[in-house]
Amino acid sequence: MVNEALPGYEEVGKRRILLGCWGSFQDPEFCNFDYKDMTQWGRKMFVTPGVVVDGKLVTTDLVEINLGIRILLGHSYYEDWAGKETWNQHTIPMPQKRDFGGKYTWVMSPRWYDGKDHLALDTGGGPLARLWPTALAGLVDIGYVKSTGGSVIINLPKSATRGPVTFEWKIPKWSNALERDRARSYFQAYAAACALHFIDKALAEVRAGHNKTWEQFQVPKDSIGCGFTEAVRGVLSHHLVIRDGKIANYHPYPPTPWNASPRDSYGTPGPYEDSVQGQPIFEENPPEKFKGVDIMRSVRSFDPCLPCGVHMFLGNGRVLEKLHSPMAFVNPSI
Repeated sequence: MVNEALPGYEEVGKRRILLGCWGSFQDPEFCNFDYKDMTQWGRKMFVTPGVVVDGKLVTTDLVEINLGIRILLGHSYYEDWAGKETWNQHTIPMPQKRDFGGKYTWVMSPRWYDGKDHLALDTGGGPLARLWPTALAGLVDIGYVKSTGGSVIINLPKSATRGPVTFEWKIPKWSNALERDRARSYFQAYAAACALHFIDKALAEVRAGHNKTWEQFQVPKDSIGCGFTEAVRGVLSHHLVIRDGKIANYHPYPPTPWNASPRDSYGTPGPYEDSVQGQPIFEENPPEKFKGVDIMRSVRSFDPCLPCGVHMFLGNGRVLEKLHSPMAFVNPSI
């Protein structure tokens, strides 16, 4: 165990347990994508939507989740939209010099309002925030996977070379770098087990001659719509305004703004900043060779797509390392 080899390492990337999952793997027997039915078909997903605050499941209602979303600007490079339609966000860039006491990023600050506080939810890197509400809700039971109220049980059948095998992901003590990475391995098995269930259902449909693959859709003249699902790294929602049969405004909110948001209008830091503030440093390099590996691990645990996008800046314009990685090797003899 890493915690036994490095006591205190559980503090790396640790933050208050504030997790958001918008649900995934819809059940076609119940899902019609109508907003009026979204509470019901959302809870039928094979990954349960939910907001977890301090380890407790606050809601599994996608309508409630939608109504709680707030997009704050705070330290972002955008004009304030005070006085504009509050339900129809306008994104007007306001570029300026980076100032960590003022504006310092193009990322906005999505928050979830619980009626009292604007909570800086994170996506747990995706899997942690998916498994946690699914386990607590106890709504999923398809044989291959089952949520128990305190864990998720994953049953994979015998294959040509292995199995059968059963895994159980149990709700951890912390939301930290290690737990985000650990959940990622369990969710691979979870997704594979769900895929087996989907294949069973699909084959039954094909054998019954049910081969319809799409529904007719008529674009409304005026409408407001939203959609919720999970990207690999976590929550993904889409918000659309239609006027006179055309798109009047559209905004997606993928995992990045939730995780990488700056301090908001109330001074609350986003998950990246929050997780690295005050965390212990286990790196043994001297200051002149400091790499920031523990800080890197914290940020990348939220987002495995960022190995090439997270860099250490130590001030004074000093370049720590400069690398050039060609896309391919070219044989000079050719």
